[in-house]
Amino acid sequence: MRSDETPDVSIVVPLLNETESLRELQAQIAQSADAAGLTYEIVFVDDGSNDASLDVLRALHAIDVRVRVISFQRNYGKAAALSVGFANTRGATVVTLDADLQDDPAEIPKLLARVSEGADIVSGWKRHRQDPLSRRLASRLFNAVVRVAFGLRIHDVNCGFKAYRGPVARTLAPSVHGELHRYIPVIAKWRGFDVREVEVNHRGRAFGRSKYGPWRFFAGFFDLLTVWFLQSFMRRPLHLFGLLGLACMTAGIGILGYFVVEWALGAPLRVRPLILIGLGLALAGIQFFSLGLLAELVAQERRESSDYGIREVLG
Repeated sequence: MRSDETPDVSIVVPLLNETESLRELQAQIAQSADAAGLTYEIVFVDDGSNDASLDVLRALHAIDVRVRVISFQRNYGKAAALSVGFANTRGATVVTLDADLQDDPAEIPKLLARVSEGADIVSGWKRHRQDPLSRRLASRLFNAVVRVAFGLRIHDVNCGFKAYRGPVARTLAPSVHGELHRYIPVIAKWRGFDVREVEVNHRGRAFGRSKYGPWRFFAGFFDLLTVWFLQSFMRRPLHLFGLLGLACMTAGIGILGYFVVEWALGAPLRVRPLILIGLGLALAGIQFFSLGLLAELVAQERRESSDYGIREVLG
């Protein structure tokens, strides 16, 4: 395949310290794609590994030009790796999978088949997940909350094994930042894309150890609030801040109005705590309105940024 040709599929693999698995993963991807008659490229995004991962990737690229490598100067997180990977794909479709060999490359044709049926995104469902019980329980709770909060009827929102129509992946690239990679199906649904699901094989981890500690579980719920806010108010922040401002101003003006009427009826006007509360609420209301207007300006001029330090690019 020439560098100017469009491959059938771009396979994006974010990774961090996965020296032992990379050669085997590349071989399994090649075997799966060749068996299905697919032209392909593999975009490895090294998220600042401090082991020999980059050396292995250099060697793989030297052997096969379909292996492309983007290496970060430091660790930015999986979302950054996916975002940069999406933006640098050329394929008609895009598949993402983890580098730890738990995602089975033999399932790639199954995911792509659902895309060919008209789906914009197909998310893998690790129905028989080969992870410790603690991770399985946390995943079930997380997915249940997401389904209820966003009405997204898929079982495994956070599964990294997904397939996309190429233009969809590249459109989503700027929206994947922070830790929002786990909410890609939610963001996609919000943008009107057709999100579907297919059951995929999941394997036990062959090398190394998981990069996900207990704190990621709690971080996920903070990110849930972020997604809810972005989905509800990103394009209309004044609706949120204006509502808060209106509530504060109404309460503050009501309190102050009560004392004005009292004063008009002849009662002496003295500084009371309730008067100070009323003044505070009125001022807070004005500040919320001002904040909402500023947020509207920021939203209007918003430009997505992907300022990640790149150490090396191959291919």
